[in-house]
Amino acid sequence: QVQLVESGGGLVQPGGSLRLSCAASGLTSSLHTMGWFRQAPGKEREFVGANRRSDGTRVHYADSVKGRFTISRDIANNAVYLEMNKLTPEDTALYYCAAGQPILSAVRSVTSYRYWGQGTQVTVSS
Repeated sequence: QVQLVESGGGLVQPGGSLRLSCAASGLTSSLHTMGWFRQAPGKEREFVGANRRSDGTRVHYADSVKGRFTISRDIANNAVYLEMNKLTPEDTALYYCAAGQPILSAVRSVTSYRYWGQGTQVTVSS
């Protein structure tokens, strides 16, 4: 059974940092594109970033987080991380880890990912 479990969310002040973790089981993460998405109340789920399976050095980021967020992997432990810096209230959302095998042009699409975690809440507030 494939399972993705996110952790590391919480309350942080603007300008602060958090590191989210995604523990994968039932699949080999190195053979999948691992993505991070987020969803705020009343809004659609949006792309945050993704690490492609064929080239772990090539990471895609949404413009809104580029330069602030970093995706990394621990292949040996089948884990993926999202380091978030310089957080703003606009980053407040439920953050999801996802796994899939999208073509390059669809790497940012929610529908390209078959497996999803249940999410971890990130709240940025003073």
